[in-house]
Amino acid sequence: MKISVSVEFNAPLAEAWDAYVSPDAINQWNFASDDWQCRDARVDLRVGGSFSSHMEAKDGSFGFDFEGTYTNIIEHELIEYSFGDRLAKVMFEGNDENSTVTVEFDAEDENSADMQREGWQAILNNYAKYVLTH
Repeated sequence: MKISVSVEFNAPLAEAWDAYVSPDAINQWNFASDDWQCRDARVDLRVGGSFSSHMEAKDGSFGFDFEGTYTNIIEHELIEYSFGDRLAKVMFEGNDENSTVTVEFDAEDENSADMQREGWQAILNNYAKYVLTH
């Protein structure tokens, strides 16, 4: 099953793209709630290149690495990647004033679709908030 989340905001497409692929920016937005954080994001933005983000609870009680391999990249338009045996794509649309970013990903079996959708949407909302404030 595929799950899709999306966000629209008033920022140029180039800024939206840069915030999505910059390790320093990713560290600022790649978590679903304020009691979590992202540390040590790494990006090798090329087909066959890898990415990773260490996400953890601020109290240190739990953490994990989100990592994968880029499979297709069209600058300012599309990022496709594999993570484990799952696939995702990030689609960018917009212009010099507005952007829409949509993430579509393969659901996993461990958590409900609603829980997955809510978590990925929360991360995407943090991303949009970061773009608008930087």
